[in-house]
Amino acid sequence: MNTAAKILGQEDAVAWRRRQRGPVAFTNGVFDLLHVGHVALLEAARAEGEALVVAVNSDASVRRLGKGRGGGGGGGSRPLVPEQERARLVAALACVDCVVLFDEDTPLTLVERLRPDVLVKGADYARDAIVGADAVEGWGGRVVRVPLVRGHSTTHLLDRLRQVRDA
Repeated sequence: MNTAAKILGQEDAVAWRRRQRGPVAFTNGVFDLLHVGHVALLEAARAEGEALVVAVNSDASVRRLGKGRGGGGGGGSRPLVPEQERARLVAALACVDCVVLFDEDTPLTLVERLRPDVLVKGADYARDAIVGADAVEGWGGRVVRVPLVRGHSTTHLLDRLRQVRDA
């Protein structure tokens, strides 16, 4: 199976969305150093719909958001894994039906173009901080916040790697 075929440009993703018959769930993130917390989020998101589209921040977007300057998870240059590799890893998961890279600081334009039925984020995001929540609810969709897997984050992984290096 060629899971790279799940990675679509934005125009192709919009066409893919139009072909979907059941509810489509949407989530987004950086997905740098894919870990069990990411997998749990993606599986929970897929359970909310009959298909799951995942928007992955481009490298430039991650850097603009401050993760490349030490913010958002442990310092150093982020992302550690290049965008095409992060997209491919996410696409390889059975629960993911479509992956789209986005270069903007937020996925709002993509949410508005794809019009998902369910918008899913981790419970570390307050409802008011979830980009696109008002739009999705405005067209009758739902917003779902998924509990985090305690102790599993990219920041936690980077901290553990530094401890091993410095030991």
